[in-house]
Amino acid sequence: MPQRLRTSTTTRRLVVVGAVVAVAALILVAGAVALRISPQAPGASTARLAPTPPMGWNSWNHFGCAVSADLVERTADALTANGMAKLGYDSVDIDDCWMSRQRDARTGELVADPAKFPQGIASVARYLHARGFTLGIYEDAGTATCAGFPGSLGHERLDAQTFARWGVDSLKYDNCNHDGLSSKAQYIERYVAMRDALRATGRPILLAICEWGVHQVWTWAGDVGQTWRTTHDISDSYMSMLANFTVNVTLARYAGSGRGWNDPDMLEIGNGGMTLTEERTEFTLWAAMAAPLIAGADIESLSADDLAIYSNAQVIAIDQDRLGRQAVPIPVGGLPAGSGGLWVLSKPLAGGDLAVVLFNSTDSVQTISTTTSMVGLREGSFELREVWSGAVSTTSGAISSVVAPHAVELFRVSSQSTG
Repeated sequence: MPQRLRTSTTTRRLVVVGAVVAVAALILVAGAVALRISPQAPGASTARLAPTPPMGWNSWNHFGCAVSADLVERTADALTANGMAKLGYDSVDIDDCWMSRQRDARTGELVADPAKFPQGIASVARYLHARGFTLGIYEDAGTATCAGFPGSLGHERLDAQTFARWGVDSLKYDNCNHDGLSSKAQYIERYVAMRDALRATGRPILLAICEWGVHQVWTWAGDVGQTWRTTHDISDSYMSMLANFTVNVTLARYAGSGRGWNDPDMLEIGNGGMTLTEERTEFTLWAAMAAPLIAGADIESLSADDLAIYSNAQVIAIDQDRLGRQAVPIPVGGLPAGSGGLWVLSKPLAGGDLAVVLFNSTDSVQTISTTTSMVGLREGSFELREVWSGAVSTTSGAISSVVAPHAVELFRVSSQSTG
């Protein structure tokens, strides 16, 4: 949250290296971690609450603490007016700074800031529900939120009951000010406490775990929530986006339909810190990784170009594909994936198609090449449809393109024998 929004390039690179190294140890610890989580019919709540990666809007990236009922309701109206709602952006999420600095003195309940939400959160929920949206809200698994408002540590059941009474549909649960409860077991205990509190309300409320990947959240969160942040907070820059991608792309085995979704954080498209090429790259990579597509921009002021990125139905279909597989990185030219900044990603799709991404993360034009067999296809003739340009070609082996700096080519590959 706030203090994590801006980090140096060096720090981000160190985070990436540390996270990638940590993956190598996951097999050794995953079993032990799982034993600490009480059984709760793994996958059942995720299949119901998040059968595909969530889509919607969140207030934080663009507005920070300047959140209000008026902003939230106007954003819902804008999502309807510009067509994004029909494409699946149906969750409208209030982030930090929505509440008063103190709990109610009599009941101990959280209180919405009366200046920002004069009619309370329940009124906003009714507004959204009447228009086909769900309402997401924010809290923290510590004593205070990242911006210093009351946290839920020790108040989980009361806060969950409050959210249910207000009509909340999802909870982003952050990780600041955790009162020294910083071991892996303590992290799990804090998040399980809220999981159980939400379930006890009887209202289906999606739990988005925002643990930042500190304790390999991907190894245990599938039994706790429906999405889990694998990275530190994103910021509006290509380097930040690249750092979060580099961590998240290694974790495909831990996510999927019925398990839950790896979350490399919200989209920065439309906030001005990246070029259109880089924004298209972010959207493509997030879709290939079956990540939540949560817009973090001012929806009312999106440019036509940015709206076109958010509204690319073919890319959205790859993210929302019912098979629910995250793309896996493929070696390039006999070298490990990502070597020299060249990436090939392969994502199986329902019905037998395959999404293949060629990503050039470098600052110069590069030729990126792979083959149908390398990305997991059997012998045959295939149609390659580049999703962004619409260009169509055929191949019986090579998949290759000259890719601009920081750019992607996204191919939907179909067998010609069945297509």
